[in-house]
Amino acid sequence: MKLKKLAHLIALIGVAAPAFAQSSADQPEGPIQRVEITGSSIKRVAKEGALPVQVISFDQLQKQGITSAEQLMRVISANGTGADNPTSGNNVFGPDADRVSGGASFASFRGLGPNSTLVLINGRRAPTHGKSGKAVDLNSIPMAAIQRIEILKDGASAIYGTDAIGGVMNIILKSNYQGLEATGSTNVTEAGGGNIHRASLLAGKGDLETDGYNIMGTFSFTKNEELDSRQRSFANGFQPSRGLSPDTTGTPFANQLTGAGSALGTGFTMPGDTNKYLQAGLLSLQGKCDTYPGMSQYQSDLWKDVTSPLRSKYSCAYDYGADYVMQSPSKQGNFLVRGTYKLAPDHKVFAEAIGSKSDVTSILTPAQISTSFANGNAYPVGGPYYQDLSALIPTFDKTKPILYKWRANPVGNRTQDNTTQSGRLLIGAEGTIKNWDYRVGLSRAVSTTKMDLLDGYAYTKALYSVLGSGIVNPWALPGQGQTQAAMDAINKTKYIGSFQTGRTTLDQVDGNISGQIFDLPAGPLAMAAGFDLRRESYMYHQDVAAEDILLAPGNANLNQSYRYVRAVYTEFIAPVTKDLELQLAVRHDEYSVIGGTTNPKIAFRYQPAPWLLFRGSANKGFLAPSFTQLYTGALSQELSNGVVDTVGCAQHPGDARFCAPEKFGYMSGGNPNLRPETSKQGTLGVVVEPFKGFSASLDYWAINMKDRILNRSPSIVLANPVALAGNIIRNPDGTIAYVQAGWINVAGAKTRGADLGLRGDGKFAGGYKWNATLDGTWTQSYKFAEIGNYEEYVGKFFTRDLYLRWKHSATFSVSRGDWSVLLSNTFASGYKDQLPNGGKGTPPAGFNPDVASYTTFGLSTTYTGLKNTTVTFGIQNLFDRNPPFTAHNVDDVVGAGWDPRVADPRGRAFTLNVNYKFF
Repeated sequence: MKLKKLAHLIALIGVAAPAFAQSSADQPEGPIQRVEITGSSIKRVAKEGALPVQVISFDQLQKQGITSAEQLMRVISANGTGADNPTSGNNVFGPDADRVSGGASFASFRGLGPNSTLVLINGRRAPTHGKSGKAVDLNSIPMAAIQRIEILKDGASAIYGTDAIGGVMNIILKSNYQGLEATGSTNVTEAGGGNIHRASLLAGKGDLETDGYNIMGTFSFTKNEELDSRQRSFANGFQPSRGLSPDTTGTPFANQLTGAGSALGTGFTMPGDTNKYLQAGLLSLQGKCDTYPGMSQYQSDLWKDVTSPLRSKYSCAYDYGADYVMQSPSKQGNFLVRGTYKLAPDHKVFAEAIGSKSDVTSILTPAQISTSFANGNAYPVGGPYYQDLSALIPTFDKTKPILYKWRANPVGNRTQDNTTQSGRLLIGAEGTIKNWDYRVGLSRAVSTTKMDLLDGYAYTKALYSVLGSGIVNPWALPGQGQTQAAMDAINKTKYIGSFQTGRTTLDQVDGNISGQIFDLPAGPLAMAAGFDLRRESYMYHQDVAAEDILLAPGNANLNQSYRYVRAVYTEFIAPVTKDLELQLAVRHDEYSVIGGTTNPKIAFRYQPAPWLLFRGSANKGFLAPSFTQLYTGALSQELSNGVVDTVGCAQHPGDARFCAPEKFGYMSGGNPNLRPETSKQGTLGVVVEPFKGFSASLDYWAINMKDRILNRSPSIVLANPVALAGNIIRNPDGTIAYVQAGWINVAGAKTRGADLGLRGDGKFAGGYKWNATLDGTWTQSYKFAEIGNYEEYVGKFFTRDLYLRWKHSATFSVSRGDWSVLLSNTFASGYKDQLPNGGKGTPPAGFNPDVASYTTFGLSTTYTGLKNTTVTFGIQNLFDRNPPFTAHNVDDVVGAGWDPRVADPRGRAFTLNVNYKFF
């Protein structure tokens, strides 16, 4: 008996799991077909394996109106609630901000980061994102070609690779298709903006079993339209009564700064007030900040800092969070071509090509500029727009230049065009020789991302020179604008053109054999052995120097770097008794850069009764540092928002050099001394089927990680001035010269939780059939150590990820004849909100410290009564639920009054999907 026939005992943990996934689709009859789609049959107990697997079918995706990777990840409860979607990634400035991801969407199971989630296509690795290089961009997957998605919620798979610490996402594509069909879908929001349209074509000829061959191909095209924050009323960063207001004085109508030799000097006083103030705005002094759209009076009480209470009292603030783009305009094209030939009854060869092209326009708010004498961009005395505040500030010296902070709207929105082309060519063979199954493959995968700058970026020195000439008016009111001469001068400083390119490659040879060795008293002992040889490479270069362009995103150049990974593994499936079996596995990976690691795995499956199953596993994981983390060169950058030197300001209270610095430079880059991340994890679960038509599974999981690799932001360095004192480089006078940021190994993470799965089906009177599902994740604990001791983060605001107590997705469908109706639900629990100024500010009376939970419903109906046609109409976010309010400011995490890590900003949307089969 072949090992495949044991699949109902081991599901995806079997030694030939990738082969199972494909063979089940190739064979329409027999027990194997029911086994692989573990979530589609109510008779789950006899089919469940030792590890928890969630299966999402293509039919489920269509009926729920899911047309993008971002929407897909929202319905996977095991996925983290982090900044790994295009909306957050486009704007987030947090510790692990990936400023070169270019609208990519990543999986991050258990909230452990994209690097810790292994994404596979038909059981084999896919290329990582060309420019980011950290993980597979899910936008590169041809969604129209998906047959199902299998979520392995236990990490460190001994088959796929020990770097799968958070879990495995195995995307199974269609195969052995015959016919021709076209599909068109549209997803239109009720409030406008953010519409999504998709069209696809699927064709195939030849039946593998009867004709001995099959050739199939699919092509799809998706267009995402832009959605701006101004199109949604909840994107409002000025709600001071609720504890939210902007913390930026870089306004379109500039605020003046203090500084030695400037008109305001090193500080100013007001009549009858002995306090010394550090910033001033004309509109603020006149009580007219709201003259300019998006501007408001700076809320000093909310943003009060004990070391600098007088910094911005007389300044205006700007709600630049309401200028963010919630959904970037994008276009994606994907294709799959696959040919399979049957050499003999038990042998077949195949060739497969997958390709994609994604074009995403990332739009950021205009640059914020703080002028200084060192940069030569102070506003000169005698300039045509010189702003004299002497009537309001007696100490104002109008014989001296003006320093100011300004949101440079005339320069334009910082606009990037990111084009990613990815592809994989695979040839392989599968078959059976004397009851031993074999599988072998040779593949090459490439992903290339190019970024062009379209607007909003200027050469720093050239722009500063224009500002220093006085031709530009930083105090232009709405309707005034700039003179043509000023705009011509600004436009000449801009850089528009090719900016940076990244490229990853993956060459892989893999194979395995599986079969039975001999019979034990309780049944046959099955084993498998396999190998995985890979050559990975990464290249990143700037087409122009990023340091010369103001606030240009990017990393330093990294020449083509290679590493080799050689892995061997073996597994045994041993029946101990009639009801108990064990899986024993071990894998050795040898990295040419890091060294070798051996990681074992043990799992069990115990079924004492037909309606009851116990299962569990224990394993180790190993995650090597990425090319970017190791080798990226040093890059000099400047913080976009002023920050306080906590130590210096405490020693020099009121001194603007420490308490209100004009700018902060920092260095970022790779760290060749990084150690690999390691993990120990396990699961323990139970599955019950108390009666026909219902089953439930509950799996408890735990993961301990050491030496986590995180990008240390300048703000984190400054927030830890003692532990990271060596990363704060000071001038002889004590002021900060620059901050050394970059990649480090931190203490680690510990997380615990449980996954709940419910399945039910049955019949109503009158021939109606019903089906219900629920997949939920309860996170008991997530403890993380950034620098010092472990701290609990479940249910608390955090800038990197939100670790919510409970998340679930559920469906309930009813069908009869040509009609079916599906009701879907997603839920994310609430959490403790961020307090103003990191808890240093004073919340207003009645401040609600809790962010509400977020739940949405969807409703769709499908009709198949038309010849060769299937029509699905649906409503997403049925009750038009707005994202829950949060008082966090937009810095570190995008979202003025809402959080894109939790909620979908599109609101109620209507979906229409039409599929027509020509033959």
